[in-house]
Order: sequence, then C-alpha cells, then structure tokens
Amino acid sequence: MFFYLLLPSCNYYTLHLQLIAMALANSFSSNSNSSKPVLSFWKIWNISFGFLGVQIGYSLQNANTSRILSAIGADPHNLSLFWLAAPVAGLIVQPIVGMSSDKTWTRLGRRIPFILGGCIVSALAMFFMPNSEHFAALLPALIFGATMLLLMDTSFNVTMQPFRALVSDMLPESQRNKGYAIQSFLINTGAFVGSMLPYLLTNVFNVSNEPNPGDKVAPTVIYAFYFGGAALLLSVLWTSFRTKEYPPEEYAKYNNIDTTETEKVPFSALLKNIPATMWQLSITQFFSWFSLFLMWVYTTQAIAQNIWGTTDPHSKLFNEAGDWTGVIFAAYSLFAALYSLVLTSITDKLGRKNTYMLSLLCGGIGLMSMMFITDKNLLFIPMIGVGIAWAAILALPYAILSSSLPPKQTGVYMGIFNATITIPQIAAGLLGGLALTLVGEKAVNVVGLAGASMIIAGVCAKLVIKSKD
Repeated sequence: MFFYLLLPSCNYYTLHLQLIAMALANSFSSNSNSSKPVLSFWKIWNISFGFLGVQIGYSLQNANTSRILSAIGADPHNLSLFWLAAPVAGLIVQPIVGMSSDKTWTRLGRRIPFILGGCIVSALAMFFMPNSEHFAALLPALIFGATMLLLMDTSFNVTMQPFRALVSDMLPESQRNKGYAIQSFLINTGAFVGSMLPYLLTNVFNVSNEPNPGDKVAPTVIYAFYFGGAALLLSVLWTSFRTKEYPPEEYAKYNNIDTTETEKVPFSALLKNIPATMWQLSITQFFSWFSLFLMWVYTTQAIAQNIWGTTDPHSKLFNEAGDWTGVIFAAYSLFAALYSLVLTSITDKLGRKNTYMLSLLCGGIGLMSMMFITDKNLLFIPMIGVGIAWAAILALPYAILSSSLPPKQTGVYMGIFNATITIPQIAAGLLGGLALTLVGEKAVNVVGLAGASMIIAGVCAKLVIKSKD
C-alpha cells in the first residue's frame, strides 16, 4: 500500500470535464484513425464498465464524508479542512498521471495497471473508513478516518484518470462519441445509485439509521460503503480482464505516432505560454468551484440544522438528514444528465458564454434559495438549478478552452488547467470554518454563500471570457 502511494493521482472532476469536452471536440473533428479496429457495443461497454463501480464509491464518499467525520468527532469548523485531500493531490499530480500511464507497459496493458491498483486500495479504504472508531488502538478515530479519506481520494483519482485515456486508446475516431457517451451514462448511473444507497437501505431494506449502542456511525452508512467497495472491485475487475489494450508498437501505428521524435518542450516554457483564454476562464472557475466545494461540505449540516432542527451528529434526526443529502445529490446528478441532453442545442442557439452564464446563475439562485426552505421535499427545486449548473461546469469551460490549445500540448495544458479547479477548492477548505463563524454558526448560510459565489461566477462568464461566441 505504501508503494502505491507513490503512483500519481488527479482530481476526479477534471476527468469528467475532460471526457465530456473530448466528446464535444470529437463531434467537430475531421481526423480519422480508420485503421484502428471498430469495436462492438459490448466491447465498448466493457472498456468503461468499471466506471460504474468507481462512481458508486465516489458518490458515497461525496455525500457521506462529512457525516462520518462528524460522527467520529470532527468539529464543524474543521470539516472543510478534511476535504482538502482531493484538491491538494490533484493540484500536485494531475499533470503527471497521464504521462505516467503513457510510459507504462505491462502484461495487463498501459492504463489497466493504474485502474486496477487504484481500485484495490480505494475499496479497502471504503471498507475501513466507516469503521474508523474500531481502530482506536492504532490511531485516534478521527486521524484514522482522515487517513482513509486521503487513501480513498488518491486511489479514486488514480483509478479514474486512465479510464478517459483508455477510451481514446481503444476506439477509432468514428466511435469515440459513442465511447464517451457510454462512459458518461455509467458515471451518472453510478452517481445516482451511490447517492441513494443509504436512503434505500433505511427505507426499503429496514437497516437501522441510528448507531448501535457503543458505536458512532449508523449501520446504513457502513453497509452502503461495503456495497460500494464490492461494486467497485467487481466492476473494475470486469473491465480489467475483459479489455485487451493494444501493445506499444500497434498503438503507435494506429495513432500515427513517430517513435523517433524526441523533441521536448520544457515545463517552464509551457507555463510561460499559457493561452489567454485559460487565464480568463480561471476567474469563472474559481468562483464556481469555490461554490461547489462549500455545498458538498456543508449540505448535511445545513439541512440537519435548518429542517430537522439538530446539530448532534449521533442523533437519529441528523442521520435522516444525512440520508436525505444523498437523495438530493442523486437528484442533481439526474437533473444534470437530463440537461446534458439538450445542452448542445441550447449552446448552438445562445452561444457558449451566454449558456454558461445562465446555467451558473440557475445554480447560484438554487443554492441561495436553500436558506429559506424548511420542507425537505422542496429541496428538489434548488437541485434543478444545481444540476443545470453542474452539467454546464462539466462541459462548457473545456469546450471554450479547447480551440485555444496547441494540439501537441493539449494533454499537458489540460493538466495545468486542473489548477483552476483545485486551487478554489483549497481556498474554500481553508476558509470554510471562518465562513461558518462569520455567518452566525449556521451551515445553511454557508450554502447561501456558495450560491452567491456561483452567481459571481455566472457574471464573470459573461464579462471576462473572450471567445468567438
């Protein structure tokens, strides 16, 4: 496990942004790798099937991390600090992970060793994290839980990054839209299932939603993480042993790669020549990702306090609020998937900047409206706006950026662009506790602050970004 920590990581959200942006770019591309074999639907499905389990696990973590950490003793003012693991890891290693798998070749292939290794470690972390209190003899529960979170974040990211490259490696140009569409479908399906699991265990399978005597974490959360870890292992094993990657020589032939070319551009030169569009997008990116991070960290505490009337992380009411967080997070994933189906046609009519602006404004208004909602069922309404914003954030920045990137350095610049995602999350993590204090110790007001940040992002999308549309 220690050796595995040396492998590079990346930020999950950048992966989702990249795969959707690549699908958009491919729809306008005239290049074709006609010599690459055309694959059947089920072979394409097998390539990305592991993503279903990965996303189930990641969504469980996303909706329940604050709930688990609160139960094992985390102060609400410090919650956002624990969430810094993913953006810090992504900021450091995102530009490296693709390069590392490019240079890897084993009996299993180039990408699959990373996918499989990350899967094993992340599944183990999922089994251990909700049981952190039972490892007090080794480490205090909170430190053990934070360690498992760090392992989980790093491993999820190492697993997910090569999935994007695997589709590009295996499919001819004519099939890439289908490949990324299948991958996106599996992402959204996994997000929905993972977010809903604790709620389903409570209300369908009658699993107790209160901690057992002497315990701190509810069985619904523990069993949901067990299910997620198992789904992760099984689905990734399916991809690993049902997908045969092209060996280096064959891959070079299919992609017209000159193996004798040795020209290298120094990283310092790449930084010096960052396209102006990337700097412009970074302003909007800062406020939108600052907003998302606060939402993910404080939603459970916000609705527990504002709707269920409790701040006790061990109470039945707090755990009901935690289950409901999963439900509404599943809802915004569903709304995002539906909006994605019409996003291209809307963009064609309104232009990218206008669509981006309006989508972010919808998300900001939705988050701010949560401050005034006291009925849990009405929370689905703001999730419509959040889903609209989320779908736009996953696609439009990269669609705007793609036309300004030099083709030979696209991958490196995509990695550098990840800093516009991780830096605002790090800022939100460091400032989250202070924000909670400044808004009167009410977590729902922090969610309102997230909404204000999203609205600022929408305004910047219109005023700052310079593009043809």
